[in-house]
Amino acid sequence: MTGDILGHRARLSPDAIALIHVPTGRQFTYAELNRRALQCARVWTDLCALAPGDRLCILSENRVEYVDAFWAAGKSGVILVPLGTRSTAHELQQILADCGPRCLMYSARYEKLAYELQQLVRFERSIHLDAENDSPNALSYAQAVHRVCPDPLSERLQPEDIFCLLYTSGTTGRPKGVMIPHRQIAFNACTTVLSWQLRPTDRVQVYTPMYHAGGLTVFLTPLFAIGGSIVLHDGFDIAEISHAFRDHECTLLFGVPTTFKMLFDSQEFALLDFRHLRWAASGGAPLPLQLLRAYQERGVTFRQGYGLTEVGVNCFAMSDEDSERKAGSIGRPMMFTEAKLADPAGNSVSANEVGELCLRGPHVCSGYWNNPAATAQVLDADGWFHTGDLARCDEDGFFYIAGRSKDMIISGGVNIYPAEIEKELLDHPAIAEVSVIGIADKKWGEVPVAVVALKSGASANALELVEFLRPKINKIKLPRQVIFIEALPHNAYGKVLKLELQQRLRTLQEDAEGERDTLTPGLKIIVKKC
Repeated sequence: MTGDILGHRARLSPDAIALIHVPTGRQFTYAELNRRALQCARVWTDLCALAPGDRLCILSENRVEYVDAFWAAGKSGVILVPLGTRSTAHELQQILADCGPRCLMYSARYEKLAYELQQLVRFERSIHLDAENDSPNALSYAQAVHRVCPDPLSERLQPEDIFCLLYTSGTTGRPKGVMIPHRQIAFNACTTVLSWQLRPTDRVQVYTPMYHAGGLTVFLTPLFAIGGSIVLHDGFDIAEISHAFRDHECTLLFGVPTTFKMLFDSQEFALLDFRHLRWAASGGAPLPLQLLRAYQERGVTFRQGYGLTEVGVNCFAMSDEDSERKAGSIGRPMMFTEAKLADPAGNSVSANEVGELCLRGPHVCSGYWNNPAATAQVLDADGWFHTGDLARCDEDGFFYIAGRSKDMIISGGVNIYPAEIEKELLDHPAIAEVSVIGIADKKWGEVPVAVVALKSGASANALELVEFLRPKINKIKLPRQVIFIEALPHNAYGKVLKLELQQRLRTLQEDAEGERDTLTPGLKIIVKKC
């Protein structure tokens, strides 16, 4: 089984609409996209002399040519390496040094960054996605595709051949290249269709960056597997997304909690008609229950998903009914997915006890590129992938994320899970965002600190927030400090950058300003804008 899902769907549904490109309004059938992907693959092999296993980097906003390149990787065996457009040349140099690419594709929007990379790394060939003519430094993609024939390639690819390298964000250290084999692409797409019960009539927007696994495989690959339609945006624009959602009558809506909140807070939200929407799904980070309830009040069926780049992005599923009666759950494991929760000794934990989430199945990656030591840390001899996420499972088999194992705070020998405190604080009407992190403490080892961003125009003080928490959680879990900042730092996919928060916190401790009151032993308030 290879990852050429587009080729198989084009054979079955050649005239169905596969892609609607919002910036240009152009629509593409599966047959048209398949021809474009074959042309792209031929540009790589015939004009750039790339062979299966060679790495090609792409630096671009979301666009049709990005889709061409993704599926060309599935046809040619050339390994696609998406580059983050928010990264600096210095950050990307680490990735390039690791993967050793031969070719770079880039758009005009990121031409300056591409030029900086070309000064740091020697690419044998470069392809400019927007240039009208060839130059000494780059092929014109528009010209190149007309110089090749869209004939199928003769290379016979294998399920374990690498389809793409997706580099982790590096929020906890040096970026690692996740090896995504063809087998993973195919199984993730097919099991998502089966477990989420996707339909050929489904239409969904993709506005998350395609250099992330979420932009590529949450819905792009599953919808192409079933023959639905992707509505492609080049980035996140609330007004554009709202208009396209209405104009194209999208049946599914996907985002991360941050984007759902931005949509909810926008002027356009009140005008949206959700009658054609089957359900919405959130992933990438825990979904605040207050936000889930706000959408449910508008009649939206709201599911929460879970996945990692390393395990196929989509790993759990739930029905519409479950999304209401099991609010806050990520659901049950998808078909062909095994899940277990383990304690530090590797033993399975009982129902409703917290353990590390481990996953096994055909949707798990092959490990990390050029990093067998890191691979051995997460993939054990029995094929279990140790996610590093903490979760619990109730008596009905529904899983709930408790947080990251590295984020867990051990205070006086008691395990404190930040997600538990964050969930309760988000029910406070004044709080827009919150992140709980641990800091060193001479007496307790570690104590929790809440970093809070308030809603526009709202007010609250630390004493009020602690008293709000007091009846809800064990007193040892009460934050010993409350820090107010204007906004929490996020990466491109909406995850809070806790490492950056911890660095900011150290600065605050060294030069604390603002109000300080003693609420409980060891509790300090620091009110300061960062």
